[in-house]
Amino acid sequence: MAELPSVVLRDPSSPLTATYVPSAGMICTSLSDDGVEFLGQRRGLQAYLSDGKTLGIPILYPWANRLSANGYGLDGGAVTLTPGVGGVRTDPNGLPIHGVLAAYPGWQVTEQSKNRLIADLDYGSRPALLASFPFPHVVTLDITLADRALTVQTTVTATTSAAVPLCYGFHPYLTVPGVPRSEWTLETPPLEHLLVDNRGLPTGERVDWPAYSEKLGDKTFDDGFDGVPAGGVFALAGGDRRIEVLFTQGFPAAQIFAPGNDDVVGLEPMAAPTNALGTGGYDTATPGRPAVSVFTIRLR
Repeated sequence: MAELPSVVLRDPSSPLTATYVPSAGMICTSLSDDGVEFLGQRRGLQAYLSDGKTLGIPILYPWANRLSANGYGLDGGAVTLTPGVGGVRTDPNGLPIHGVLAAYPGWQVTEQSKNRLIADLDYGSRPALLASFPFPHVVTLDITLADRALTVQTTVTATTSAAVPLCYGFHPYLTVPGVPRSEWTLETPPLEHLLVDNRGLPTGERVDWPAYSEKLGDKTFDDGFDGVPAGGVFALAGGDRRIEVLFTQGFPAAQIFAPGNDDVVGLEPMAAPTNALGTGGYDTATPGRPAVSVFTIRLR
């Protein structure tokens, strides 16, 4: 397969670079500090293109994590999702997961400079996408690399009278190079821990999660949280390196993913908790009032 064109952003004040591949779902494949990589490469870009196997920083859109069924209610009606059709992928339990834009080629770059990239996806003009999420809108990613930080601003603009549910998220696969996983320290602000059933779906029960700072050791996570404070900081540290993820705006929920079989930790900004598209409790972008969210990954 021919190599897809990529965009390399360069921080004007440091050796930090970020690499995006617009035609592969606007995925960020690298965040590198003078050649030292801070994003998990996992199975690589080809596996993302062919099988949706994630790496780097993919966008999970229009819903993040899993839904409880192959469909959801809509103003007295229902939307049916068909696995394998229109980008719908399923988890091992057969539940739709991570939306429909994995490696999606329809993004259009509208602005590009040394350290900034802006791209649009006109969701409403794509019938195959509307079949699984029938809310016409444009989603815009405005990405800036500056001061040793990658900032991603997402704007959802409704293009008809229909309000657009905000249930998306991002999945930064972070790694601390040169430091054993067991010695990484995971830090979170105080949160609400969402308890889940054996399929990974929230049961509705929540427990307080005090501010956390512990060595990862051999612990694993695939845990959802709500109640993220505006400006909340999550972090992964080891040796003399520290990676912070700032939930600046529009991300009240989070997922922490730390598998036992890969040296990565996902500190994932989420616009709504898992399965919100099925259960409700999400915000919306309404006509004339675009919804903006922002997160930043900062290297210390």
